Amino acid sequence: MIISSPTDYREAARRRLPPFLFHYIDGGAYAEKTLRRNVEELAEVALRQRVLRDMRQLDTSIELFGEKLALPVALSPVGITGMYARRGEVQAAMAADAKGVPFTLSSVSVCPIEEVVPRIKRPMWFQLYVLKDRGFMKNALERAQAAGCSTLVFTVDMPVPGARYRDAHSGMSGPNAALRRYAQAVLHPRWSWDVGLWGRPHDLGNISRYFGKTIGLEDYMGYLGENFDPSISWKDLEWIREFWKGAMLIKGILDPDDARDAVRFGADGIVVSNHGGRQLDGVLPTARALPPIADAVKGQIKILVDSGIRSGLDVVRMLALGADCTMIGRAYIYALAAAGQAGVANLLDLLQKEMHVAMTLTSVKNVGEMTRDMLVRGGHQGDRVLLPE
Repeated sequence: MIISSPTDYREAARRRLPPFLFHYIDGGAYAEKTLRRNVEELAEVALRQRVLRDMRQLDTSIELFGEKLALPVALSPVGITGMYARRGEVQAAMAADAKGVPFTLSSVSVCPIEEVVPRIKRPMWFQLYVLKDRGFMKNALERAQAAGCSTLVFTVDMPVPGARYRDAHSGMSGPNAALRRYAQAVLHPRWSWDVGLWGRPHDLGNISRYFGKTIGLEDYMGYLGENFDPSISWKDLEWIREFWKGAMLIKGILDPDDARDAVRFGADGIVVSNHGGRQLDGVLPTARALPPIADAVKGQIKILVDSGIRSGLDVVRMLALGADCTMIGRAYIYALAAAGQAGVANLLDLLQKEMHVAMTLTSVKNVGEMTRDMLVRGGHQGDRVLLPE
């Protein structure tokens, strides 16, 4: 299959992966309306094309939390990434490291912290949930800090699991799930050889380290379901803020009041996110949630954004709407599943090339110039008005 754009990797991943894994990363909550709107409404953001401005010198780099990034992009935390390619977290981290952007390791990764960190040069980011098992949280934070992880991405929009109906149909969960997954793997021999056989151990590496025994993928959904904590509040994060010495991001913000609370709490940044449409269907797509949040807290706290970003053009749009940096999840998992480390590396190159095209045709020479001045005021495509007149 010819890969000419970032979106081509989705079809390549669909062909290679057993359906239970493809639909797990591809799907969303309930009827998946927010999942679709994340992509559709971002694509509706209208840019001002400007010409004849001498655009030979372009700079896509930024500084964030004391680190130089080649692109305003970080790889988002994605659970069980190691099931999408052989030791997938290591491959994705190495691709990000070579490009000069951060990789964020999920706390429910296949590869543990100690396996990933020695393979890269730049500091890794680490993601954590508020769980009932506070012992695991403390253990994970201690290990991440000891390994030199620079930034903690604290996910707060999962006090309960989302209703992801695709998982029951695909074999990720539901009746006879293990048998269905095995049958699917047999029908996808390339994945079975690369990941199923040579990608072992297939366990939750960070959780296994904590318990001192193998916690397999069959325990993945059960462990999370039992340990998500609906009692979560800002006070539950205070001991973490005191313990963690690096930057701390609060991921899962969609409302300006919550963004203001993050500023008062003392977070270094927020991630405007609806979890890729995987939690509560019907909430705002991030392209629509971002501008009022930026109006409320821009300059007081770093603003990152995810959900719906599939291209370098989307990165530019999000920065113009008010973000300081973006995070990508599905986009890099598709590339990882299709072609491993090389796929992620190529994806990041494609994002940069697309940014260059967008910057040239909007006459923006660096990321600092990406503001709402790039956007058509009151601009719309179709019937969606995206910014006030």
